[in-house]
Amino acid sequence: MMRKIAQFAINRPATIIILIAAIVIIGLMNLSKLPTDLMPEMDLPYAAIITSYAGAGPEEIEDQVTKPIENVVGTVANIDQIISTSAANSSMVLIAFNFGTNMDAAMANIRDKVSMAEAALPDGAEKPQIMKMDLNSMPVISLSINGKDLSLAQLQTIAEDKIEPRLSRISGVASVTITGGREREVKVVVDPVKAENYGLTLSQVTSFLSAENYNMSTGSITYGERKYYARSLQEFESLDDIGNVALTTASGNKVPLKDVAEISEDYKDLDQITRTNGSPAVGIHAQKETDANTVEACTAVKEEMEKIRTELGGKVDVKIVMDQSDFINKSINSTAKTLVEGSILAVLIILLFLRNIRSTIIIGIAIPLSIVATFILMYYTGSTLNTFTLGGLALGVGRMVDDSIVVFENIYRHRRLGLSAKEAALKGAGEVGGAVLAGTLTLVAVFLPIGLAEGISGVLFKPLAFTICVAIVCSLLVAVTIVPFMSSRLLTDAAMQRKTSDKTAVGQLINRMGYWLDNLGERYKVVVEWVLGHRRTVILGVTGLMIASLCLVPLIGAEFMPASDSGSISVSLEADKGSVIEDVAEITQVVEERLMQNPSVNVIFTSVGSSGQISMEVAGTNKATISVKLIPKSERKGVDQVAEEIRKSLYDIPGVKKTVTVSSDSGMSSGKALSVAVKGDDLNTLREISREVENIMKKVPGTREVTASMADGNPEVQIRINRQRAMDYGLSPVQISREIKNAIDGTVATKYRVQGDEIDVRVTSKDKQNSDMDMLKGLKILTAQGSSVSLSELASFDLATGPVQISRDDQARQATVSCDLLNRDLQSVTKDVQAQVGKIQLPVGYTIDYGGQNKEMMDSFASLFLALLLAILLVYVVMVIQYESFFDPFIIMFSIPTAIIGVILGLLVTGRSFSVTAFIGIIMLAGIVVSNAIVYIDYLKKLRDSGMERNAAIIEAGRVRLRPILMTALATMLAMMPMATGLGEGGETSAPLATVVIGGLIASTFVTLLLLPVVYSIFDDWGQKLRHRFSPTKKSEDMEYVEIEVEN
Repeated sequence: MMRKIAQFAINRPATIIILIAAIVIIGLMNLSKLPTDLMPEMDLPYAAIITSYAGAGPEEIEDQVTKPIENVVGTVANIDQIISTSAANSSMVLIAFNFGTNMDAAMANIRDKVSMAEAALPDGAEKPQIMKMDLNSMPVISLSINGKDLSLAQLQTIAEDKIEPRLSRISGVASVTITGGREREVKVVVDPVKAENYGLTLSQVTSFLSAENYNMSTGSITYGERKYYARSLQEFESLDDIGNVALTTASGNKVPLKDVAEISEDYKDLDQITRTNGSPAVGIHAQKETDANTVEACTAVKEEMEKIRTELGGKVDVKIVMDQSDFINKSINSTAKTLVEGSILAVLIILLFLRNIRSTIIIGIAIPLSIVATFILMYYTGSTLNTFTLGGLALGVGRMVDDSIVVFENIYRHRRLGLSAKEAALKGAGEVGGAVLAGTLTLVAVFLPIGLAEGISGVLFKPLAFTICVAIVCSLLVAVTIVPFMSSRLLTDAAMQRKTSDKTAVGQLINRMGYWLDNLGERYKVVVEWVLGHRRTVILGVTGLMIASLCLVPLIGAEFMPASDSGSISVSLEADKGSVIEDVAEITQVVEERLMQNPSVNVIFTSVGSSGQISMEVAGTNKATISVKLIPKSERKGVDQVAEEIRKSLYDIPGVKKTVTVSSDSGMSSGKALSVAVKGDDLNTLREISREVENIMKKVPGTREVTASMADGNPEVQIRINRQRAMDYGLSPVQISREIKNAIDGTVATKYRVQGDEIDVRVTSKDKQNSDMDMLKGLKILTAQGSSVSLSELASFDLATGPVQISRDDQARQATVSCDLLNRDLQSVTKDVQAQVGKIQLPVGYTIDYGGQNKEMMDSFASLFLALLLAILLVYVVMVIQYESFFDPFIIMFSIPTAIIGVILGLLVTGRSFSVTAFIGIIMLAGIVVSNAIVYIDYLKKLRDSGMERNAAIIEAGRVRLRPILMTALATMLAMMPMATGLGEGGETSAPLATVVIGGLIASTFVTLLLLPVVYSIFDDWGQKLRHRFSPTKKSEDMEYVEIEVEN
């Protein structure tokens, strides 16, 4: 079949030229249309159920809200894990499904189940909000605005009126969130003494305000000859309107609101402070639509913000706090640079072997044509141009020329033997067509199981596997069409004469190396003759090398995924529970000053208090987060080193806990490196055990930012209402609790329109200004009889400490202790932690589990190990089908285990840990290393079939096939060398993969050249013995001998 394809290409030059032109034009057009992103499109199998229940503590939330929801959703199919957090006023239940689950159907099932549980929820609980967790819910770009002559209120107005509407209209932007600033509100501060005198409560004042503020259609009337619609306009138009609202007293009389309350326009109580580089600012965060292009959306936002800044006359200073498109562009450009550099190195090694420009062009054309053709298929399959798809091309660039090298080398050999250009092209391509087809199919076969791998590794690397497979298949088509076509036209008699007249030092060096490579085949003949005479020595030597390399495995660390330097660091601060926001802001200013002294820091964005973002963390006025954006990577140290510098510089700041973590611009994170979960029923026992684990973890070398989920509880006043006494006054506990909440926090009664804006009208008590225990005890509660009673007569008061939150995993309470790592790998740290934690004497009913990235790593390794076994099996099956033999493929498979020598040494020499990406490299090796063995064994079979004696065929096959084997191996290795350096943004992720392939290919190539002849000869000897023992002729001779013996 390959011969016919080559013959078609040789005989139809015009068709081939048109085909090449079409591929190039369509491919480049599609490249310009390919959307660019950092990560492949992922349908994350996570759903969240968020339920608010105002006034309830964590334990009440757990018992009355979280547990009922967990019970019903636990029956949904394909659930992997249910994690919940019960905090004051809210419950969050996070459901993790198995990867591959149909999330549309799963979400529908969850909604049905939750609707069944709603009846069991307490009356005060709001309707549960069900949402699918999506990376697009996180901002793709965050900016801040500030100005010297502008207040936070003015900045807030600019953000809400000018910026948010315009950014929201941008194509690809889903929503815009504003953080910080000051929001206006109308405060109605009720005098409790006057309210008591009139027999009024805060709840009643709130109801009167809400009822009086409305616009209403009242029908239509006919006036003259026209019909008019009548509307009653009762919305408040001024503060005087609010003050003149008539309140009905206990005696039935009317009194204006202004007689019992002070009314003023003010700002809401401060619950968040944001700053940029230490200056007050307002944050603007844009989320993109699910199908939108991140780079285009971010670019459009920045362009629109520049227009707005210009329109405002430069009064507003805009700073980019976080920009995913920046890291995406740098990562894509870095990967593209790696692709180009690898291509150049691959072509140079071909030039070194051939020392002929025309020959090099014939082979090198496979790279751009294969890549451009891949872009066509990527476009029509809906793929994106991301670091994984482009990384797949960079990984496969060396392999793209392998088939062309094998085909051309054979064509070139026949041309030198005297055949014409056309005859050599046809015969050369036909002879090795089966070998290159088998090599390509084996490589495609090893990537099929990657697409079937479970978990996040399968999701991430499926696009990489698809891209490599497409590129390799395209390179095969180039090898059997374009290469024969070009060879038949370009390998003229003149072109076959190598030019050796270059007298320069470089030219002489290249010529000398070329001549040495030309004669390498003859030298290899001597080596093969020796190994065939010392088969046992070779077998023992290779076995010894493999055993020795396996002994080095404990020296290699293991991690989930190599960390990527995105240039972003997050500093989390936590003051004592109950700290007011102003005090935390002061401490944060000291931290900001220390950060700005670090030369690697570019921009810092601070948020004190509620973040306003979706998060599993419980926000509070005692917490702050500082996002640190560093200067370009080329101008600073690594992000881990900078993070360690920041830790040391903040160490001595008192009054606050500090956590410094390296963050990701991708919005994707696997959480802490190691997490230890203690499970049991009693919260105090969980707290004690988790503290013991925390102390152990802090002492293990390499751990950083050790944190425990069960922190000290919040100080709280526990109010216990006497139900009998409340009933005597005609009151219910719910009524009393509502009055307490109104007195402390106030209540938004209605909205007030002013200058086109809607602002809250909040009713609160004057005593809130002196909100202490005495005020709380003296709070007057209006009874059903119209009299008032102090709260102290209805309830008791205790000062206590309540839990901040209660975490549950698969419906069991848990406390987690987690940490990040520095200068140590995950596997070794996990072993040390497990060894020490295992010594803890646990009470009955309590267990300890290990999670975090460690769990992800172990699950991914298990899944990829099965993928590796399946890949090896598929490689063998493909070769059996190709050669219609079980014997020859089995010999070829011996080239796979020898690669482990180079894999281990490669990781050890470079100091890299074994990771998911390294595992992908091993799977890839299973397809690459057999290609060289196939080229050797395929030609050896042809020589044996032609009647050549076995050892002579082994030696001759080695001599002839040494050049293409070395060319393909070196081209692949050098093409991956730029990627193996790990330089450039995002290069750290793929560096272990390239390191593993290069190391494994080096070992496999050289060991295989020695081992394969020996293994072939040994198996051939065994085969001859078996054939001799079970041959029909031998059986008939044995039967005849037995008959003679019987007769005698």
